[in-house]
Amino acid sequence: MATVDTAINAVHLLVGGLWAGSVLFVSRGLLPAARAGTLDAEPLQGLIGRFRTGSRVASLALFLTGGHLAGTRYTAESLLGSTRGYLVVAMVVLWLVMTGLIEVGSGRLVDGLDERKVREPAQSATPFLTGAAVAGIGLLVIGGVLL
Repeated sequence: MATVDTAINAVHLLVGGLWAGSVLFVSRGLLPAARAGTLDAEPLQGLIGRFRTGSRVASLALFLTGGHLAGTRYTAESLLGSTRGYLVVAMVVLWLVMTGLIEVGSGRLVDGLDERKVREPAQSATPFLTGAAVAGIGLLVIGGVLL
């Protein structure tokens, strides 16, 4: 069983890093270019569509793998009565925040791109996706502490 737990832990860490990295790329790489007007709506729409799909898959994978890891490593008492448990709970909260911010931010962006606008939707999505990037960094930091 230790091999399964190790594999699940590796998948959890890899997906978490890729997810946080993709959000950072969108918020600090794509959106500034979109706000400056150097990106066209059609290619940006394709990129954001793939980003949303990848984000949803990553969010689900992290929920499943994280749930398994928490279920095998912690009891209810240790989750709510230890520093490591509090960090796990904080990760769940940040995961929820990050997932929600990505959905709202990417939704605002897609809605505007459907109208062939780029600058306004990018401006509207920036605070949400920047917040998601900050939450992602927080998740990575807490994950590093828990290793």
